[in-house]
Amino acid sequence: MTPREIHRIMARQDGVISVEQALRAGMTNAAVQRRVSGGDWRRLRSGVYLRCDHAQTGGVDLRAAVLAAGEGAAACGPSAAWWHGLIDRPPRELWVTIPLRRSIARPAGVRIRRRDLHWSDLASHRGLQVTDLPLTVLEAAVVLPQGAALMDRALQRHTSLPILQATHERNIGRRGSAAATRLLTAAGEGGASEAERLLHRLLRRGRLTGWAAHVRSCGYEIDVAFIAHRVAIEVDGWAWHHRVDRFNSDRIRQNTLVNAGWRVLRFTWHQLHDSPTAVLDQIRAALSRQ
Repeated sequence: MTPREIHRIMARQDGVISVEQALRAGMTNAAVQRRVSGGDWRRLRSGVYLRCDHAQTGGVDLRAAVLAAGEGAAACGPSAAWWHGLIDRPPRELWVTIPLRRSIARPAGVRIRRRDLHWSDLASHRGLQVTDLPLTVLEAAVVLPQGAALMDRALQRHTSLPILQATHERNIGRRGSAAATRLLTAAGEGGASEAERLLHRLLRRGRLTGWAAHVRSCGYEIDVAFIAHRVAIEVDGWAWHHRVDRFNSDRIRQNTLVNAGWRVLRFTWHQLHDSPTAVLDQIRAALSRQ
């Protein structure tokens, strides 16, 4: 056993090491136990240890859960989304996929999924095996409260719709695939027309009357207008569809309408889809103003 190799492994893994890794590096089980009894290492999970001079962070907890799940295990779902930097905070529960052939007792605080993943859907990221980014986006988007917004941000910065669609088709039939199909359809349509349909359904469901669609004023077409109240509602699709020139023209349009006496409310597809009650409350508040 070379101490240098052990230190290298633990430095790469935030101070975490599994018994299997230690044995492959030349340690014996007795040597591992001496490190524990001597206070150098402490046990995190079955067969997984942390150097005592390292803090137990969210990254340490996720590494320990994946290592404890054995060969072929990978962080998935919201845990993988956090590891890829798609969300800011680690989920309260750790999400780990293990091969279908393996069956283990569910560890405390860990959600275990048994499934064989295609090699192209796995990646090593910062020294940890995780689901690759496209599959992570699809799986996290259907379980997180603001999953559609997560997919939208990923499409803006990290991936493309054809890649997500190909990954989805390769994994069709998995739990949550029906919800992912709906999100991908919305992302593909994703423009103002889809957002307008959402808004129209929301207004009818909220029993709001006195509105009209596609009202012209100041040389522009307002998506939905409450003419008697001079309230204009503009809707936006998914952000990844938008370009800088569209952004600038929308601001000129909005300023022109405001100067003409309109109160302008803007809502995104995500607000209409994820927070319909809040949208209706804002519209009602605008209509109640004199």
